[in-house]
Amino acid sequence: MKRIPLKMMRKDLLDLPEYSLPTGFRIRLFEKGDEHNWARVEASVDEFKNENAALEHFYKEFGPYIDEMSKRCVFVENKDGEVIGTTTAWYGDLNGDGEIWGRIHWVGVIPEYQGAKLSKPLLSAAMNILSDHHSKAYLTSQTTSYKAINMYLNYGFEPFITGPGCYEAWSLLENILNRKILN
Repeated sequence: MKRIPLKMMRKDLLDLPEYSLPTGFRIRLFEKGDEHNWARVEASVDEFKNENAALEHFYKEFGPYIDEMSKRCVFVENKDGEVIGTTTAWYGDLNGDGEIWGRIHWVGVIPEYQGAKLSKPLLSAAMNILSDHHSKAYLTSQTTSYKAINMYLNYGFEPFITGPGCYEAWSLLENILNRKILN
């Protein structure tokens, strides 16, 4: 499948879907030292070539905001207390106009636990955090993450069209997901 970057937005953070974790898992917030857990999860889903590269990126992006991570970065742990998933209820400027939106950022579940019904509860937890600080949200993704995009669509996110190339991406996704996305 062709990998095309894309953006999605949710115009409000009302009536958020709620999903419970399966038995044996728990959600918790970032604590000091968790940057290594974040790096391990993100490297496991091929966001980085290895954990060191992920850790380097973590310090570059979040290092100055480490205290804020304890309020915005969410982890899923298994019954043994091992971190197996993460996402961050972050923020950013979607349009480049200075308006700050909530942002779903760095979603990942280690491959051995993908399909274990953890992504929806993880996203619900992050969306609830976003709703405490923001009135709308966005995320960035790519066509190769079509399963995640389907979940985001079900959470009320919509395509954010930034140019003509976006139509190719969304057309591709309509075909693979067998659902109408663009009006």
